[in-house]
Amino acid sequence: MTKPNLTRRQWMLGSGAATAGWLLQPQARAVTAGSTGIRAGAAIADITLPLGASNLGVISRNPPPTHIHDPLYARCLALDDGTTQLAFAICDLRMIDRERTEAVRRVLAEAVGLPPAHILISATHSHSAPAVLSTNLHSDLDRMYYRLLVQRIADGIRTALNRLAPAEIGWGVGQVPQHVFNRRWFMRPEAIPPNPFGETGDRVRMNPPRASEDLIRPAGPVDAQVSVLAARHVDGRPLALLANYGLHYVGGFGREDVSADYFGFFARRIRQQLDADSTWPPFVAMMSNGASGDVNNIDFRRPRQSYPPYQRMQEVADDVADEVCRVVQDLEYRRDVKLAAAETDLNLGVRRPDRQRLQWAEEIWQQVQDDTPRGRPQIYAAEARMLAEYPETVPVKLQALRIGEVGIAAAPCEVFAETGLAIKAQSPLQPSFVIELANGYNGYLPTPQQHQWGGYETWPSRGAYLDVDAEPHIRATLLELLGDVAPTV
Repeated sequence: MTKPNLTRRQWMLGSGAATAGWLLQPQARAVTAGSTGIRAGAAIADITLPLGASNLGVISRNPPPTHIHDPLYARCLALDDGTTQLAFAICDLRMIDRERTEAVRRVLAEAVGLPPAHILISATHSHSAPAVLSTNLHSDLDRMYYRLLVQRIADGIRTALNRLAPAEIGWGVGQVPQHVFNRRWFMRPEAIPPNPFGETGDRVRMNPPRASEDLIRPAGPVDAQVSVLAARHVDGRPLALLANYGLHYVGGFGREDVSADYFGFFARRIRQQLDADSTWPPFVAMMSNGASGDVNNIDFRRPRQSYPPYQRMQEVADDVADEVCRVVQDLEYRRDVKLAAAETDLNLGVRRPDRQRLQWAEEIWQQVQDDTPRGRPQIYAAEARMLAEYPETVPVKLQALRIGEVGIAAAPCEVFAETGLAIKAQSPLQPSFVIELANGYNGYLPTPQQHQWGGYETWPSRGAYLDVDAEPHIRATLLELLGDVAPTV
């Protein structure tokens, strides 16, 4: 089993020597000079997918969009404590690969001297938004969009930096339990079909039949907590709000539509609730996705319910926004907020197909017509052929940020709820939360036990390829990074 490479390249905000090279750049000096207390700035950048571009997932086959229901944005927040800067871009994308996030970081390093490790770029995981992956480049329109996307995200962060102003920061947590359900279920063995490779033995099924007598129990917990970080101007005007909730996405969109899902609906609802629709500079609300790789909005114990398109998104967004606004009303705001960041790469093993799996894949592939796989066996045969070209190990970028007493752990995976709960409980910073699908994409992150139980999230593909033992290494490293950024006594 491949062991992680724990050699670290870290940038520690506030640690002097580690940031001196960046902070000596003229642009960075100009931004931070003369600051007293925390400053904040926020902005949005339109990153809407052009109609006709590839709206693909990792192994899904969505058609090109023909309608924009609501626009996609990179919602950006910049913070500056007088010595250190942090920047967030929460993007209405299904996922975004490391190539693009690194490109954004390079643009910002060159343009304004912002250290790459101080920038967190994440996808919300809306399934009616594109998966920005190199393998999804199929046309000149796709390539144009990918180039524009990098520049627009960088522009959003730069605009947020340009708007830095004296601010106050508050944080808190709420509870929204009614919209999160674990989607992986133990079932009676006879109710679990063979996996795409023709093998039996899975004990867990993802998205099982609803209200089935074969359901036994969920295969993991959920996290009902919604975390809130709010910034306001010193005169009390709302400036920005960053929330975090562990819900995969809601869905219920038109098949050929572009939409930000409930993440966009939430942002609009918050603006209305806080009476911040016409403030200047514009108030920016954003919802980041928490550890939700095995969590969705479906209560499988109940029969299926039908909703008109987008209705369920609005209901979830309204409920979460209402709880966030309740939390905001009780926040204590501070100006003496310090910032810190640390980052590292782990080299983790890839579950490449063995000779027997490749032979199976080649036999199945002979049945594929027009190079378009149809049905699970053909799709997973294509995935096996592509995984065979992967390297034996891949770098996985992990990051921790501190804002006052708040800890934020960021991972480029679809993290299971139990992992997020463990990180929250064990973090030296309280409260803490996890932002998934951040700074790249490395697929689902089941625990070793979840791998043993099987199910969709464990089947080897480009969306689930890290070694079986990846999760303990990632969890331990994120906790170590949170310890690195925690203030020393």
